[in-house]
Amino acid sequence: MKPNIVTKLGQLDERLDEVNRLLSDENATHDMDSYRKLNRERAELGPVVELYHAHQACTNDIATALQMASDPEMREFAESEVKQGRERLEEITVALQRQLLPKDQNDDRNVFLEVRAGTGGDEAALFSGDLFRMYVRFAERNHWQVEIVSESCGEKGGFKEIIARIVGHGAYSVLKFESGAHRVQRIPTTETQGRIHTSACTVAVLPEADEVSDIVLNPADLRIDTFRASGAGGQHINKTDSAVRVTHLPTGTVVECQDGRSQHKNKAQALAVLAARIKDKEERAAHAKQAAERKSLVGSGDRSERIRTYNFPQGRITDHRINLTLHKMDRAMDGDIGELCNALMAEYQAEQLTALANAGNR
Repeated sequence: MKPNIVTKLGQLDERLDEVNRLLSDENATHDMDSYRKLNRERAELGPVVELYHAHQACTNDIATALQMASDPEMREFAESEVKQGRERLEEITVALQRQLLPKDQNDDRNVFLEVRAGTGGDEAALFSGDLFRMYVRFAERNHWQVEIVSESCGEKGGFKEIIARIVGHGAYSVLKFESGAHRVQRIPTTETQGRIHTSACTVAVLPEADEVSDIVLNPADLRIDTFRASGAGGQHINKTDSAVRVTHLPTGTVVECQDGRSQHKNKAQALAVLAARIKDKEERAAHAKQAAERKSLVGSGDRSERIRTYNFPQGRITDHRINLTLHKMDRAMDGDIGELCNALMAEYQAEQLTALANAGNR
């Protein structure tokens, strides 16, 4: 490793010791906000420092084995130890490099998942329902909680639009590459001649904004309307003006929420979605210059970009950003998309490592 990286790792090691001392102080819990921040910092530093210690131990083991190699009777054993140690050291070094990559401040956040039917009419709405179920099943596999914020059902099933909040540690880090246009090729149930139709849905994954610091909504910029909810929900939901529509006047952004019976809860959810959309818009605008200079293969999140095709007749899913094709349609639509998500994350990290290496060579 380069000397500057070793120095940085040493500093992180010292900082972890300091954080542990602060947390062990009997007065640490008096300021709960500070206590939570220190716990988060310890959780972030722990894996890095653990790898750093493993790197040091492995380096020392290799040095010891090299010394042993001077003894003719131990040479064969020592050379084997050196070979294994260097292979292990390379693995640790790569893992350390990944840990030291710039962190996305949103990675640990909950998300708002928005799925909308695009071109394709009723079939697009049906596919949006299938996509949403896929994400719900994936969330269940990860023990995340899913809360419906609002939904607009299709005439023959599925959804014209559905918004849900997914609550789980690291949800955004896993799902953030799902934003974009998803295309489906299959024979609709209404097709009498067996022709394959192509339709599309758009997916948006927005990190939940922090209620305190991320986005401040000026009440003067908001128009809040209440109305009677429509659709399923029993007698109560259709007899009270519990549904809420929030309009952000400066941007024209409109959010509706009518899933809950409580007008107060619907308003809170609508404001949370609005804040997430505004935060997402601001962050994408801030990254526009950087994206123009170097467009990330998997991190652009462009809503109009076709990112994936689901070909049902051939049972395959193709992610066009990384040219990955999987023949596991049934499993994927049942929420088994971990392989896709991991491949996208690996490609993204590889891009970051390459950019880091190129920057270091300049």
